[in-house]
Amino acid sequence: MKVCFPVYKDEGVNSTVYDHFGSSPEFIIVNTELQTVITIDNNDLDHVHGACNPVMAVGGNKIDAVVVGGIGAGALMKLNADGIKVYKAVKETVKENLELLKDNRLPELALRQTCGGHQGCCH
Repeated sequence: MKVCFPVYKDEGVNSTVYDHFGSSPEFIIVNTELQTVITIDNNDLDHVHGACNPVMAVGGNKIDAVVVGGIGAGALMKLNADGIKVYKAVKETVKENLELLKDNRLPELALRQTCGGHQGCCH
């Protein structure tokens, strides 16, 4: 499984998970089967608010899941339409959240839990 984590800065699996998918400076993609970690810049960082293109943001990398502090409705719907599950980060680091994901202990985000113009946001 390839799991994408928006992060503040690259510190490998010790990186802090970012609060919002679309404005994350970088992403870490963990391949749980191969035990590999790659870091990519957010290729859609300068998008218009509400117009995040998740596929562009992750540089076209194929991912199976995203773990994030918060996400907008448009990005969530686009990811889900591509068969990508989005989970709420409940711990600070990639490593901590990855362990919870492996144990099926991260909540999957639903549309009602998304951010709307950063008012009443989930993060």
